[in-house]
This record gives sequence, C-alpha cells and structure tokens, in this order.
Amino acid sequence: MTCGVLEGRAGSGTYVAEPRQRVRVVRSSAREQPEGSPFRADMKAVGKHGDWESRTDAKVPAPAEIAARLGIAEGELCVRTSYEFLADGRPVQLSTSWEPYDLTAGTLVVLPEGGPHAGAGVVNRMAVIGITVSHAVEQPEPRQATAEEASLLGIQKAALVTHIRRTYYSDQGRPVETANIVVPAAHCEIVYEIPINR
Repeated sequence: MTCGVLEGRAGSGTYVAEPRQRVRVVRSSAREQPEGSPFRADMKAVGKHGDWESRTDAKVPAPAEIAARLGIAEGELCVRTSYEFLADGRPVQLSTSWEPYDLTAGTLVVLPEGGPHAGAGVVNRMAVIGITVSHAVEQPEPRQATAEEASLLGIQKAALVTHIRRTYYSDQGRPVETANIVVPAAHCEIVYEIPINR
C-alpha cells in the first residue's frame, strides 16, 4: 500500500504529492532588518533559497475592509502589491499589501518593488520619507484556501491555510500599510517570536 497525500491538479487529475518538509515562518519585530529580507533569512535558516515574485498596481481604490484597516475612506487610492513568496522556487506564502497612495505619491518609495529602495520592506521604505514605523498588529485566523490561492500555492482547493491580517503603524498612530498574508498549513509552520523589553 502506498502512503501519501493526494493533490489535485486543475484539468489534469489527482496525484500522490511528493513529501514536503514544512517550512518555518517566523513572525517577529526582531526580524526587521536594516538590510536584507526577513523571509530570505528564514529560508536560509532552514537551508532553502528564499525569493519572491510581485506585481504592483498603483492608484487602486481601497475596498471597504482595507479602507477601514488603513483609516481612510472607501475608494481612496492605494498602491496594491501582490506577492508570491518562494522557497527553492516553490510557493510557500502569498501576500497582498495595500499602502495609502497619498502617503508615498511623488516619492522614491511609491512602488514597493520598484526604484532605488525596491524590496527594502515597509519599515525601511517609510524611514526614507521620514515616517517611523513603531509597531505592527497581526490577526491570524485559520480558514480554507480559495480556488485562486490553492492554484497559486499548489495545494488542494479548500485546504487549510492561516490568513494573517497585518497592519503597520507609524509612531503617530497612522496605519501606513496593511496586508493579507496567506500561509498553507501543510507546507508551513508559523512561529511567533516575542521580544521582552526590560
């Protein structure tokens, strides 16, 4: 008898999936780095090459839920960036980021993955325009993957994922970015690291 996990492939059928080691994804303020990516550091720690693909759309009207999280009016313009995070070329995490357009318009950091500060991360990019990010709030919840998420992540439709709603805030209390992060439970374990200030 063969043991394995089945995976469906759209338009092709059902197959026994090759075993995959779960990747550790660390969520921690201590992992924000002046140089480099926390995701790449996580992947390096488990012997994998971390990378990502992204697509940015400028001047996208904010849907109601995103507007509420950013403290702006529904329909106000945002810069939306969709990410597919890869470990050794295989997708392990999705993220869609929203930033208020009026915050970065006309600056060198208006495009998160373009210009001289491409890929520097929210904290470092905001610092370039004089905004100090003081903290982030994350709200994780389990749910089933949508058909689109399952297709992008290479998992079964309705497989379990952890959906994290993350929002970065400036030291003035203004939300400067919010993101929907989707992590497949079968491929990743999420670990929260909590620094203790003394």
